[in-house]
Amino acid sequence: MSHTVREKQKLLNRVRRIRGQVEAVERALEAEAGCAEVMHLIAACRGAINGLLVEVLEDHIETHLTVREPLPDRDGPDAAGELIDIIRSYMK
Repeated sequence: MSHTVREKQKLLNRVRRIRGQVEAVERALEAEAGCAEVMHLIAACRGAINGLLVEVLEDHIETHLTVREPLPDRDGPDAAGELIDIIRSYMK
């Protein structure tokens, strides 16, 4: 994943925030917090993981799947943008 080097610090910061969220779930479970609170924390973790996945997928699509010279019947970068939008909508 050499293309992630450009965004390495940004991605690492996201991972560290996710780690903090997972640790919050652990603390809530240890403290026997209510189900609603625990589910809320888990949902936040899931959203953060999905956001990280979308970020890496978007970079992958733009780096490896975008056609340099669009084919006559396709719009290279526009097709990649459309795919990214679809992925973002399904990962929410």
